[in-house]
Amino acid sequence: MNQTWHCQQVPIKIQLGDKTLIAPRLWLQVREAGLDDEAPPVAEPIAPADPLHEGSQGFLLRSLRVTGPQPVLRRQGAYLCYVPAQYPRYYIDMQQSFAEYKSKFSSKTRSTISRKIRKYTEHCGGSISWRAYRSPGEMAEFFRLARTVSRTTYQERLLDAGLPDSAEFCEQMERLAQQERVRAFLLFHEDRPVSYLYCPISNGIVLYAYLGYHPDYMNFSVGTILQWLALEYLFDEKTFRLFDFTEGQSEHKKLFATDSVQCANVFFVRANMRNMCLLQAQRAVDHFSKFTGDKMEQLGIKASLKRLIRSGR
Repeated sequence: MNQTWHCQQVPIKIQLGDKTLIAPRLWLQVREAGLDDEAPPVAEPIAPADPLHEGSQGFLLRSLRVTGPQPVLRRQGAYLCYVPAQYPRYYIDMQQSFAEYKSKFSSKTRSTISRKIRKYTEHCGGSISWRAYRSPGEMAEFFRLARTVSRTTYQERLLDAGLPDSAEFCEQMERLAQQERVRAFLLFHEDRPVSYLYCPISNGIVLYAYLGYHPDYMNFSVGTILQWLALEYLFDEKTFRLFDFTEGQSEHKKLFATDSVQCANVFFVRANMRNMCLLQAQRAVDHFSKFTGDKMEQLGIKASLKRLIRSGR
């Protein structure tokens, strides 16, 4: 694991489905484990022995590898140990050819992807327009075009997880390009950008940082199409060890991954009444949201409602 603590404000989102109701923030010391982390998985996370910085409410260990299910909330010494997210961290083994990678898909899945590409190709008049960005001087154009897509996406509208709109992020992209440590991709319909994928690179691992698509093109699966084209491009470079889908799970990640490791986001926060109430509130709303989602799925309306919300209509 990266041994450096980063002190930052971490939102504790109280949300129903994709809709954030409130998001109080805690100052925490944060570390994130990568796929190249050599520490063995743990059966029971232990609070760090490091001292708390002034103003810090505790620690957050992101993507800590665990050996099994963890209790969501428990007391551990002076801390509350809170595990709101447990998930498989998906990745792709890139030390193979693209042809070998494609063989991991069933014939039905390959046929489905081919059909989606063919359908979009026909919609575009016979050829798909897309571009890879990687060099200094190119990233400003990628940012400008990708932002026109990002501001329309549900990730930005509902989750505050669109492509960051800041001068600092632009400067970071340019630095990474100068170091040959970034790949970014855009898919177009004629001259209009409709989907973007942004991937910084660390130690030979390509990181799935931001993917978004314009809701008007949802029925064309443009995010899936761009992911496929980008992977073929990255495999052809024959440079990278892994493609890391990072934390969280989705059907998109599961579809494209070749393997996964079990991880958890683990909070150790000061055991006081305010923090207990905050964590219990998030836990209760999450439980209610899951219960409601399960009921809607039983009624056969969950997928349609989710599409409606994400389309912004």
